Amino acid sequence: MFFEIIQFFVYSALIILISKYILVKTLRKLAENLNLKPQTVGDIAGYATSVPELLTIGASSFRRLMGASIYNILSSNIINLIQYLASVFMSKNKKAFQNKAILTDIGLVIITIIIPILFMWANIELNLSIVPIFILLYFLFRIINQNVHKVYLKKEDEKLAKQIEEEEQKEKGNTKKTLLYTITLLGTGILLFVIGDALGNTLENLANTFGISQTFLGILLGFATSLPELITFFEAQKHYQEQEADDILGVVEATNNLLTSNILNLFAIQSIGILIFHIFH
Repeated sequence: MFFEIIQFFVYSALIILISKYILVKTLRKLAENLNLKPQTVGDIAGYATSVPELLTIGASSFRRLMGASIYNILSSNIINLIQYLASVFMSKNKKAFQNKAILTDIGLVIITIIIPILFMWANIELNLSIVPIFILLYFLFRIINQNVHKVYLKKEDEKLAKQIEEEEQKEKGNTKKTLLYTITLLGTGILLFVIGDALGNTLENLANTFGISQTFLGILLGFATSLPELITFFEAQKHYQEQEADDILGVVEATNNLLTSNILNLFAIQSIGILIFHIFH
């Protein structure tokens, strides 16, 4: 069992390191090269930092470890929120919480934590009938997010649009760089898939051969797969502070990163896990 535990930590560490130093950084460079808004960059970062959850939950579901996947989602979403709040307070950006768009997004994030708790409390089985509900909720949360940003961050968006226009006039995005970043992302995705599969084999051995609780494994995975978000939350706010831009822009990016990560984890990735479990078993 000692060897499997070492494998678990090694594979988890590799996923975190690759996400931090390759996946997240490449996506950030791609976003900057295309002169994207903080909200969009946050969305992209959210997709990037949810790759570890996609890999571990997909692997867990394929190996009949649905219990581990549920606790992985719940612990990841809770840890994401704690890390986000810590990053905002430590970056001295708590004034951003006065903005209704950010407060609404945080409210949606809290709902992504309450839903899995209610499912476990009511002992509701995650079957195929849940998938279309989760998909509808994903799009509903997206619509709410987009609309509150249009209403309550209008001034910031207009100011930023002018800055982006000025930057585009000075230096247009490099097509070669965009292609290079895209190829790097594809290669990174393949590498993460291979490592995720190896992590899945290790989880299967720990759960089936040594009788390790799926709840415990899921919580461990939640901690491991949430570390990339911690990195991006701080980097988003640091980026705008270094540019001496409006502090709220960094919080907007971090908040969208948080919301995108959490709704992807619960509504999209958990649905993928459910589909994998029922298709292959």
